[in-house]
Amino acid sequence: MERRRPSTATTAWIPGRRVRGDPKSPGPLSGHRFAVKDLIDVAGATTTAGNPDWARTHPRPRTTAPVVERLLRSGAALVGKTICDELAFGLEGKNIHYGTPLNPRAPDCLPGGSSSGSASAVARGWVDFALGTDTGGSVRVPASYCGIFGFRPTHGRIPMRGIVPLAPEYDTLGWFARDAATLARVGTTLFGSTEDRLVGSIAVARDAFDLLPEAEHQRLMSIVEHRFPQRRTVTVFTGGRKPWLDAYRFRQGRSAWSLHGPWIERLHPRFAPEIAERFAAAARVTRAEARWADRTAVALARSVHRLLGEDRL
Repeated sequence: MERRRPSTATTAWIPGRRVRGDPKSPGPLSGHRFAVKDLIDVAGATTTAGNPDWARTHPRPRTTAPVVERLLRSGAALVGKTICDELAFGLEGKNIHYGTPLNPRAPDCLPGGSSSGSASAVARGWVDFALGTDTGGSVRVPASYCGIFGFRPTHGRIPMRGIVPLAPEYDTLGWFARDAATLARVGTTLFGSTEDRLVGSIAVARDAFDLLPEAEHQRLMSIVEHRFPQRRTVTVFTGGRKPWLDAYRFRQGRSAWSLHGPWIERLHPRFAPEIAERFAAAARVTRAEARWADRTAVALARSVHRLLGEDRL
């Protein structure tokens, strides 16, 4: 976590845009207030995607994203839209246009992104839960930075209609809450009916935590060993981490530029320097790199499926 005084916003909300949504019927979320990351459409309210030029050049949506409609039908009240990294292409939580939301648990530190405002609003107690999106950590990172619960479900489990994409092969709707009970209640609402499945065995991917400082690594492993005595330690990165990281970077970049490159080249929007550089790097992904990344991603997915089988967690 970067330590400095990064907060430049007195709020987590998109300034100058009042967005409200009353509950449409009583339900399991009655009495709960929620916010949505400003990638998510609410009918009649401009979706900024964290960038004023995006807001200026895109029409106001006529319909509300289905995931928001479902929450309203379940009794929750929408109270606002939150600041995010521009087009969700960042993990720090900074925004040069609308301000960087405060990290209330560590005011000298960044809130994490790209769902920074949603995490900040939950951590500050302004809402009971908030929606974000997670492509490469954009729910998980701000949840950890702000000391709250964050959940990224399986990719494709929740429809992404009405949400500005970055890389559809990774984009996932997630949410934040201050307590596990609320986190689970929102999940039950969004997932609908589910089938319970018994876990046959626990697999601990020890090498997935090797980047931790040694003391933290040992502490984590001791907790896992205590909680899961009947476990199996496995190696995920059999060929090292680099193929995984490169495949992700090339595929994400290819998708991001395919979706937003024409708009960027036509409008030349004002981006923060780090956001501009990420899009410039995305534009440099070659066809050969993209094809290699697709093949590598398929092979890596198969290896993980073999590792987990049908009932291993």
